[in-house]
Amino acid sequence: MMYIRFPLSLWDVEDLLHERGIDISHETVRFWWSRFGPMFAFEIRKRRIQRLRSSRWRWHLDEVFVKINGEIHYLWRAVDHEGEVLESFVTKRRDKKAALKFLRKALRKHGRPEVIVTDRLRSYGAALRDIGTAARQVCSRWLNNRAENSHLPFRRRERAMLRFRQMRSLQRFATVHASVYNLFNTGTRPFFSNHFQVEPCLCTCRMARSSRCLTFSSAGAY
Repeated sequence: MMYIRFPLSLWDVEDLLHERGIDISHETVRFWWSRFGPMFAFEIRKRRIQRLRSSRWRWHLDEVFVKINGEIHYLWRAVDHEGEVLESFVTKRRDKKAALKFLRKALRKHGRPEVIVTDRLRSYGAALRDIGTAARQVCSRWLNNRAENSHLPFRRRERAMLRFRQMRSLQRFATVHASVYNLFNTGTRPFFSNHFQVEPCLCTCRMARSSRCLTFSSAGAY
C-alpha cells in the first residue's frame, strides 16, 4: 500500500521497512505488490460501486502520453467532478476505435453521466455519436482542468518507478493506483472524523489478515 500510494521506489520502501526492523529485499516488495495489489484494488473498487459512490453527474475524459520502450502509448482516464478516477485504459492508438472501447468500458461499469467534458480530440465526438450520447458532450478550454490535475499523482509515480517496460504492467498499475488514490482522496466533500477512522482502516485490516500469507509467500519465493 505504501509503494502504491506514495511516490516511492522499491528501494525506498526497502529502506523504510529496514528502519522499522523489517529486513526484506526490494524484490520482495515487487512480489507483494504484483501479488496482492490487484486483490486490494478489486475489493476497493467493488465496495465503491456497491455503495453507489460513483458519480453520474459530470465526467471529465482525457488521455496521457506514456512512453514504453521508446514507443508512445495512450492512457485514457475518466474522472468525475470530485476528482475520483473512474476508469483507466491503455491503448497504442488515439483513434475512434480506442475511444469507443474506453467509453463502452466506463459506461458499462458506472452508467451514463449527465455531462461528459472532453478536449477537442475528434475521436471523442465520433465515439460518442456511435454510443448515442453526443448531446451530452461539452468541450471547453479550461473546463477539463479536473482531468488534467488528476494526472499529476500518476506522473509522480511514473517518475519514481523509472517508467514502464510493458503495456500490461502499465495497465495493471494504473488500475491499482486509481483504486488506492480514490480510497485516500477526500476531494472537496465534507466528511466527519469517523469517516477517516473507518474508511482507510478497511483496506488496512485486509492487509493485516494477509500478513501471514505474505510471510509464507516471501519465504517460499525467496
